[in-house]
Amino acid sequence: MTRRVAVSGYYGFGNTGDEAIALAITREIRKRGMTPLLLSNTPQESAQAFGSEAAARMKPGPLLAAVARSSVLLSGGGGLLQDKTSARTLSYYLGVIRLARFLGKRVVIFNQSVGPLSPEGGRKVAAALTGLRIIVRDAGSLETLEGLGLKGELGGDPALLLTPTPELTRDLRSVIIAPRGDVTEALEPLRDVTLQLRRAGRHVTALSFMPDHDDVAAHALGANVVVSTRDPQTALDAIARSGYVIGVRLHAVILAAAAGTPFSGVAYDPKVRGFCTDAGAPSHPVPPPAAALVDEALRRVTPDWNALEDMKLRAAHSFSQALS
Repeated sequence: MTRRVAVSGYYGFGNTGDEAIALAITREIRKRGMTPLLLSNTPQESAQAFGSEAAARMKPGPLLAAVARSSVLLSGGGGLLQDKTSARTLSYYLGVIRLARFLGKRVVIFNQSVGPLSPEGGRKVAAALTGLRIIVRDAGSLETLEGLGLKGELGGDPALLLTPTPELTRDLRSVIIAPRGDVTEALEPLRDVTLQLRRAGRHVTALSFMPDHDDVAAHALGANVVVSTRDPQTALDAIARSGYVIGVRLHAVILAAAAGTPFSGVAYDPKVRGFCTDAGAPSHPVPPPAAALVDEALRRVTPDWNALEDMKLRAAHSFSQALS
């Protein structure tokens, strides 16, 4: 009998970071002889891209059927349990968790960031997650859980387990900057960073992680070249060929860690600061100080590679914890 694992997250929306999580999770589930089933906005595309099963995440019939024929629900990864984006987003993910629990399925909160949460959102999360195994991807989320009276374990973002295409050549004078189209306060400082790095002889690539949202910002930086992609392997390989990454997008810095490329984060959200803190890498508030980012990129300030290796090991181990 096929052991199916349903995976709930922000999949099928053309966000390279979330697609990187999906790629890593589906690979790891298959390694363990199980069948991944992604709850996706574009199920046919996801099934083809990841070689998995997929179901429409917002259609009640297919969603119910997908959870019913799975033995486990992984809620995550990503930053799903927060109501900063909207209360409706939180209600959706908690609804999927409650559905799986009602159907008697094993449910694991899997390598998520938890928060930011309003007081009401916190109460809803505490009620929905009581008694579940909770694995989070950063230390800050453990503190958030503690404040809600919940216990969690520290894992790691699944995308840390992705590997670049073998035998790529790294150019240490290449710098990647990954903006977010909706973090407009970072755009002018990043434009200044780009100009200064180019004057210092660096080749700057603007990497658009979510083309529909980030392309305008990427083209506005004045970089040598713009790379716009929805494919996580393409993004990872571009990062692996570069000497430094400056990321507003969380998964720009996570894929940098996966590729062994030093990085700085621009913390538009606590999850970026949380990852950089855990990794021993620099992070800056919005708007970021251009001079500091230029200095870090030119010096190629390195993270704590030992801490990152521990994060990768925890990410790998978390699959055994969740699926055993």
